[in-house]
Amino acid sequence: MATPALPVAARLRTYASFVRLEHTLFSLPLLLAGVFSVPGPALPWARWALIAAAAVGARTAAMSLNRIVDRRIDALNPRTQVRELPAGRMRLAEAVALLVGSTLVYLAACAALGPFFVQVAVVPLAVFALYPYLKRFTAFCHFGVGLALALAPLAGYAAGHPDLLAPGPALLLAAFALVWVSGFDIIYATLDEAFDRSAGIHSMVAWLGRERALSVSRWLHRGATLLLLALLLTLFRASPDASFLARVPAIVCFAAAASLLEWEQRLAEHVDLAFFKINVWVGVVVLAMVLAARWAGGF
Repeated sequence: MATPALPVAARLRTYASFVRLEHTLFSLPLLLAGVFSVPGPALPWARWALIAAAAVGARTAAMSLNRIVDRRIDALNPRTQVRELPAGRMRLAEAVALLVGSTLVYLAACAALGPFFVQVAVVPLAVFALYPYLKRFTAFCHFGVGLALALAPLAGYAAGHPDLLAPGPALLLAAFALVWVSGFDIIYATLDEAFDRSAGIHSMVAWLGRERALSVSRWLHRGATLLLLALLLTLFRASPDASFLARVPAIVCFAAAASLLEWEQRLAEHVDLAFFKINVWVGVVVLAMVLAARWAGGF
Protein backbone atom coordinates (compact mmCIF):
# COMPACT_ATOMS: atom_id res chain seq x y z
CA MET A 1 0.00 0.00 0.00
CA ALA A 2 1.44 3.38 -0.95
CA THR A 3 2.11 5.87 1.81
CA PRO A 4 0.26 9.13 1.15
CA ALA A 5 2.27 12.33 0.87
CA LEU A 6 2.04 14.35 4.07
CA PRO A 7 3.48 17.65 5.29
CA VAL A 8 6.80 17.36 7.10
CA ALA A 9 5.27 17.96 10.57
CA ALA A 10 2.67 15.23 10.02
CA ARG A 11 5.35 12.85 8.75
CA LEU A 12 7.45 13.46 11.86
CA ARG A 13 4.41 12.74 14.01
CA THR A 14 3.99 9.46 12.16
CA TYR A 15 7.62 8.54 12.83
CA ALA A 16 7.28 9.49 16.51
CA SER A 17 4.17 7.32 16.77
CA PHE A 18 5.94 4.46 14.97
CA VAL A 19 8.71 4.30 17.60
CA ARG A 20 6.35 5.21 20.47
CA LEU A 21 8.47 8.18 21.49
CA GLU A 22 6.38 8.63 24.63
CA HIS A 23 7.60 5.24 25.91
CA THR A 24 11.01 6.87 26.44
CA LEU A 25 9.47 7.82 29.79
CA PHE A 26 10.10 4.20 30.86
CA SER A 27 13.80 4.08 29.97
CA LEU A 28 15.11 7.64 30.41
CA PRO A 29 14.56 7.87 34.21
CA LEU A 30 16.32 4.51 34.64
CA LEU A 31 19.27 5.69 32.58
CA LEU A 32 19.54 8.89 34.65
CA ALA A 33 19.20 6.89 37.87
CA GLY A 34 22.19 4.85 36.71
CA VAL A 35 24.21 8.01 36.13
CA PHE A 36 23.46 9.27 39.65
CA SER A 37 23.57 5.90 41.41
CA VAL A 38 27.08 6.50 42.79
CA PRO A 39 29.00 9.72 43.53
CA GLY A 40 31.17 11.12 40.79
CA PRO A 41 32.35 14.33 39.19
CA ALA A 42 29.84 16.53 37.39
CA LEU A 43 29.57 15.55 33.74
CA PRO A 44 30.25 18.18 31.07
CA TRP A 45 27.32 19.16 28.86
CA ALA A 46 28.99 17.54 25.85
CA ARG A 47 28.97 14.16 27.59
CA TRP A 48 25.33 14.61 28.58
CA ALA A 49 24.56 15.27 24.91
CA LEU A 50 26.35 12.09 23.87
CA ILE A 51 24.47 10.06 26.50
CA ALA A 52 21.18 11.48 25.24
CA ALA A 53 22.09 10.73 21.61
CA ALA A 54 23.06 7.15 22.46
CA ALA A 55 19.87 6.63 24.49
CA VAL A 56 17.53 8.03 21.83
CA GLY A 57 19.37 6.22 19.03
CA ALA A 58 19.25 2.88 20.85
CA ARG A 59 15.60 3.30 21.86
CA THR A 60 14.57 4.25 18.32
CA ALA A 61 16.53 1.36 16.80
CA ALA A 62 14.96 -1.11 19.23
CA MET A 63 11.40 -0.05 18.50
CA SER A 64 11.98 0.21 14.74
CA LEU A 65 13.41 -3.31 14.64
CA ASN A 66 10.53 -4.63 16.74
CA ARG A 67 7.92 -3.08 14.43
CA ILE A 68 9.68 -4.34 11.30
CA VAL A 69 10.02 -7.91 12.58
CA ASP A 70 6.41 -7.99 13.85
CA ARG A 71 4.75 -6.26 10.90
CA ARG A 72 3.05 -9.43 9.57
CA ILE A 73 1.80 -10.47 13.01
CA ASP A 74 0.58 -6.91 13.61
CA ALA A 75 -1.36 -7.04 10.34
CA LEU A 76 -3.29 -10.10 11.59
CA ASN A 77 -4.06 -8.78 15.09
CA PRO A 78 -7.16 -6.52 15.18
CA ARG A 79 -5.61 -4.48 18.00
CA THR A 80 -2.38 -3.74 16.11
CA GLN A 81 -3.66 -3.46 12.54
CA VAL A 82 -3.75 0.31 12.99
CA ARG A 83 0.02 0.51 13.51
CA GLU A 84 1.96 2.43 10.90
CA LEU A 85 3.36 -0.44 8.82
CA PRO A 86 0.29 -2.71 8.61
CA ALA A 87 -1.99 0.30 8.12
CA GLY A 88 0.19 1.62 5.26
CA ARG A 89 0.97 4.97 6.88
CA MET A 90 4.67 4.13 6.56
CA ARG A 91 6.57 2.22 3.91
CA LEU A 92 8.89 -0.60 4.92
CA ALA A 93 11.76 1.34 3.30
CA GLU A 94 11.08 4.27 5.65
CA ALA A 95 11.13 1.97 8.67
CA VAL A 96 14.40 0.41 7.56
CA ALA A 97 15.91 3.86 6.96
CA LEU A 98 14.85 4.90 10.47
CA LEU A 99 16.41 1.73 11.88
CA VAL A 100 19.70 2.27 10.05
CA GLY A 101 19.85 5.99 10.87
CA SER A 102 19.12 5.52 14.58
CA THR A 103 21.65 2.67 14.81
CA LEU A 104 24.31 4.88 13.24
CA VAL A 105 23.51 7.68 15.71
CA TYR A 106 23.82 5.20 18.58
CA LEU A 107 27.14 3.80 17.33
CA ALA A 108 28.57 7.28 16.67
CA ALA A 109 27.64 8.37 20.21
CA CYS A 110 29.23 5.21 21.64
CA ALA A 111 32.43 5.92 19.68
CA ALA A 112 32.52 9.46 21.04
CA LEU A 113 31.93 8.27 24.62
CA GLY A 114 35.05 6.08 24.53
CA PRO A 115 36.58 2.76 23.39
CA PHE A 116 34.81 0.72 26.08
CA PHE A 117 31.42 1.77 24.73
CA VAL A 118 32.38 0.69 21.23
CA GLN A 119 33.36 -2.73 22.59
CA VAL A 120 30.01 -3.25 24.34
CA ALA A 121 27.80 -1.46 21.79
CA VAL A 122 26.78 -4.75 20.23
CA VAL A 123 25.22 -6.04 23.47
CA PRO A 124 22.07 -3.85 23.38
CA LEU A 125 21.77 -4.37 19.63
CA ALA A 126 21.88 -8.15 20.11
CA VAL A 127 19.17 -7.97 22.79
CA PHE A 128 17.03 -5.73 20.58
CA ALA A 129 17.44 -8.16 17.66
CA LEU A 130 16.56 -11.22 19.74
CA TYR A 131 13.58 -9.86 21.66
CA PRO A 132 11.00 -9.68 18.81
CA TYR A 133 11.53 -13.36 18.02
CA LEU A 134 11.10 -14.66 21.58
CA LYS A 135 7.31 -14.62 21.40
CA ARG A 136 7.56 -17.11 18.54
CA PHE A 137 8.93 -19.89 20.73
CA THR A 138 8.82 -19.10 24.48
CA ALA A 139 6.29 -17.83 27.01
CA PHE A 140 9.21 -16.18 28.82
CA CYS A 141 9.38 -13.54 26.06
CA HIS A 142 8.40 -10.85 28.59
CA PHE A 143 11.84 -11.12 30.13
CA GLY A 144 13.31 -10.07 26.78
CA VAL A 145 11.79 -6.60 27.01
CA GLY A 146 12.72 -6.57 30.70
CA LEU A 147 16.33 -7.29 29.81
CA ALA A 148 16.32 -4.54 27.19
CA LEU A 149 15.17 -1.96 29.76
CA ALA A 150 17.55 -3.35 32.39
CA LEU A 151 20.43 -2.21 30.20
CA ALA A 152 19.41 1.45 30.63
CA PRO A 153 20.71 1.99 34.21
CA LEU A 154 23.86 0.01 33.40
CA ALA A 155 24.49 2.21 30.36
CA GLY A 156 23.88 5.36 32.38
CA TYR A 157 26.21 4.19 35.14
CA ALA A 158 28.99 3.31 32.69
CA ALA A 159 28.63 6.59 30.81
CA GLY A 160 28.76 8.61 34.02
CA HIS A 161 31.50 6.53 35.65
CA PRO A 162 33.94 5.19 33.04
CA ASP A 163 36.14 3.78 35.82
CA LEU A 164 33.31 1.26 36.53
CA LEU A 165 33.96 1.41 40.29
CA ALA A 166 31.22 0.56 42.84
CA PRO A 167 28.64 -0.82 40.37
CA GLY A 168 26.41 -2.26 43.11
CA PRO A 169 23.58 0.31 42.96
CA ALA A 170 23.49 0.18 39.16
CA LEU A 171 23.26 -3.62 39.24
CA LEU A 172 20.35 -3.38 41.70
CA LEU A 173 18.67 -0.85 39.41
CA ALA A 174 19.12 -3.22 36.48
CA ALA A 175 17.65 -6.14 38.44
CA PHE A 176 14.72 -3.94 39.48
CA ALA A 177 14.13 -2.89 35.86
CA LEU A 178 14.22 -6.52 34.69
CA VAL A 179 11.47 -7.71 37.01
CA TRP A 180 9.43 -4.48 36.94
CA VAL A 181 9.28 -4.28 33.15
CA SER A 182 8.73 -8.02 32.71
CA GLY A 183 5.84 -7.79 35.17
CA PHE A 184 4.11 -4.94 33.40
CA ASP A 185 4.68 -6.55 29.99
CA ILE A 186 2.66 -9.54 31.24
CA ILE A 187 -0.17 -7.14 32.12
CA TYR A 188 0.07 -5.63 28.64
CA ALA A 189 -0.08 -9.11 27.07
CA THR A 190 -3.56 -9.67 28.52
CA LEU A 191 -4.86 -7.46 25.70
CA ASP A 192 -3.91 -10.15 23.16
CA GLU A 193 -4.79 -13.37 25.01
CA ALA A 194 -7.31 -14.63 22.44
CA PHE A 195 -5.25 -13.61 19.41
CA ASP A 196 -2.02 -15.07 20.79
CA ARG A 197 -3.68 -18.45 21.33
CA SER A 198 -5.24 -18.50 17.87
CA ALA A 199 -2.05 -17.38 16.12
CA GLY A 200 0.33 -19.59 18.12
CA ILE A 201 2.07 -16.61 19.75
CA HIS A 202 3.73 -17.46 23.05
CA SER A 203 3.15 -15.41 26.20
CA MET A 204 2.60 -16.04 29.89
CA VAL A 205 -1.08 -15.19 29.41
CA ALA A 206 -1.55 -17.64 26.52
CA TRP A 207 0.38 -20.33 28.41
CA LEU A 208 -0.94 -20.00 31.96
CA GLY A 209 -4.20 -18.16 31.46
CA ARG A 210 -5.00 -14.62 32.50
CA GLU A 211 -5.30 -15.09 36.27
CA ARG A 212 -2.20 -17.23 36.73
CA ALA A 213 -0.16 -14.96 34.47
CA LEU A 214 -1.25 -11.92 36.48
CA SER A 215 -0.20 -13.79 39.61
CA VAL A 216 3.30 -14.14 38.10
CA SER A 217 3.23 -10.40 37.38
CA ARG A 218 2.29 -9.67 41.00
CA TRP A 219 5.19 -11.74 42.32
CA LEU A 220 7.58 -10.03 39.91
CA HIS A 221 6.46 -6.63 41.17
CA ARG A 222 6.83 -7.75 44.77
CA GLY A 223 10.37 -8.74 43.87
CA ALA A 224 10.84 -5.33 42.29
CA THR A 225 9.78 -3.70 45.57
CA LEU A 226 12.31 -5.77 47.52
CA LEU A 227 15.06 -4.84 45.05
CA LEU A 228 14.15 -1.16 45.45
CA LEU A 229 14.42 -1.54 49.21
CA ALA A 230 17.84 -3.17 48.81
CA LEU A 231 18.88 -0.28 46.55
CA LEU A 232 17.69 2.30 49.09
CA LEU A 233 19.60 0.62 51.92
CA THR A 234 22.71 0.38 49.73
CA LEU A 235 22.51 4.10 48.95
CA PHE A 236 22.05 4.88 52.65
CA ARG A 237 25.08 2.76 53.58
CA ALA A 238 27.14 4.89 51.22
CA SER A 239 26.38 7.93 53.42
CA PRO A 240 26.30 6.59 57.02
CA ASP A 241 26.54 10.06 58.56
CA ALA A 242 23.31 11.34 56.97
CA SER A 243 20.56 12.14 59.48
CA PHE A 244 17.20 10.38 59.46
CA LEU A 245 15.51 13.67 58.58
CA ALA A 246 17.71 14.02 55.51
CA ARG A 247 16.73 10.51 54.45
CA VAL A 248 12.98 11.05 54.74
CA PRO A 249 12.49 12.26 51.11
CA ALA A 250 14.16 9.10 49.75
CA ILE A 251 12.03 6.92 52.06
CA VAL A 252 8.89 8.72 50.85
CA CYS A 253 9.91 8.12 47.22
CA PHE A 254 10.45 4.43 47.94
CA ALA A 255 7.01 4.19 49.55
CA ALA A 256 5.51 5.98 46.54
CA ALA A 257 7.16 3.58 44.08
CA ALA A 258 6.00 0.54 46.09
CA SER A 259 2.47 1.98 46.21
CA LEU A 260 2.44 2.58 42.46
CA LEU A 261 3.46 -1.02 41.80
CA GLU A 262 0.73 -2.29 44.10
CA TRP A 263 -1.84 0.08 42.58
CA GLU A 264 -0.87 -1.08 39.10
CA GLN A 265 -1.53 -4.68 40.10
CA ARG A 266 -4.92 -3.82 41.60
CA LEU A 267 -5.91 -2.12 38.34
CA ALA A 268 -4.41 -4.75 36.03
CA GLU A 269 -7.85 -5.37 34.50
CA HIS A 270 -7.79 -1.79 33.22
CA VAL A 271 -4.66 -2.06 31.09
CA ASP A 272 -4.70 1.46 29.69
CA LEU A 273 -4.83 2.96 33.19
CA ALA A 274 -2.36 0.53 34.76
CA PHE A 275 0.15 0.46 31.91
CA PHE A 276 0.14 3.94 30.40
CA LYS A 277 -0.93 6.19 33.29
CA ILE A 278 0.27 4.59 36.53
CA ASN A 279 3.22 2.56 35.35
CA VAL A 280 4.87 5.46 33.55
CA TRP A 281 5.42 7.19 36.90
CA VAL A 282 7.32 4.32 38.48
CA GLY A 283 10.62 5.10 36.75
CA VAL A 284 10.28 8.80 37.56
CA VAL A 285 9.74 8.07 41.26
CA VAL A 286 12.68 5.65 41.31
CA LEU A 287 14.90 8.37 39.84
CA ALA A 288 13.60 10.77 42.49
CA MET A 289 14.47 8.18 45.18
CA VAL A 290 18.04 7.87 43.90
CA LEU A 291 18.47 11.65 43.75
CA ALA A 292 16.97 12.09 47.22
CA ALA A 293 19.26 9.42 48.70
CA ARG A 294 22.26 11.06 47.06
CA TRP A 295 21.14 14.46 48.38
CA ALA A 296 20.92 13.01 51.89
CA GLY A 297 24.55 12.03 51.62
CA GLY A 298 25.63 15.43 50.35
CA PHE A 299 25.48 14.40 46.67
